[in-house]
Amino acid sequence: MRKAGLYVWYGLQIAKNLIRPGITTGEINKRIEQFFEDMKVIPLFKGVPGKVPFPAAACISVNEEIVHGIPGSRKLVEGDIVGVDIGCKIGGWCGDSAATFPVGKISEQQQHLLNVTERTLQIAIEEIPKAVYWNEVAKKMENYVKKNGYSVVESLVGHGIGREMHENPQVPNYVSHEILRSADFKLVPGLVIAVEPMVNVGTKNVRLLSDHWTIITADHKPSAHFEHTLAITVSGVRVLTGQPETDEEKIDIAPYLTF
Repeated sequence: MRKAGLYVWYGLQIAKNLIRPGITTGEINKRIEQFFEDMKVIPLFKGVPGKVPFPAAACISVNEEIVHGIPGSRKLVEGDIVGVDIGCKIGGWCGDSAATFPVGKISEQQQHLLNVTERTLQIAIEEIPKAVYWNEVAKKMENYVKKNGYSVVESLVGHGIGREMHENPQVPNYVSHEILRSADFKLVPGLVIAVEPMVNVGTKNVRLLSDHWTIITADHKPSAHFEHTLAITVSGVRVLTGQPETDEEKIDIAPYLTF
């Protein structure tokens, strides 16, 4: 799973380095797809069934788009924020990660939103080794978001991950009575989960666009999304979708950053 996670990390670095005013979301996806093809890894999102099969290796969601944005001809402009979500499989194992990036200079509110959402994910990484059940972690994540005046998306959650991209358990970023009663789970060594806080400036409510994939905020206010695949081990949490840890894990992505 570390191999899959590493390729996902590099895919996000390609996106991060390409994002700028004037580039299209389709061009960013094209480079990620080329990287995955060259590395001989399977993109997990492309072809996912639905009313319309998802057509790309990356979900690229802009501003009020929370997740599942379809890459295409849209040109990014100064002041946008762009969520990029990528998954891949190699050797029968999956990795899944996401990050939200600024396009040029963004507003103070947008930057604060990005900071809060990324910090919410970091809180999960820090708190998992201290907790017995997931709801203990989710409560701290939710409280942090609300303390900063934002809302947690409740209709979309994280997930277990392993041989398949979506496995049990569901991993919410909030606590409800239902979760406390029946859907909570123990944090034990060997468990691997994709934790992915989605944070909105305004309402937590969402809406599905007519493309059958893109989910946006109901009030059209900005949203941010960060995600890591996390392995719980006897010695703590390992971020499987984190940056290279050895020279052997380093890959030159320069060829994917030009057109």
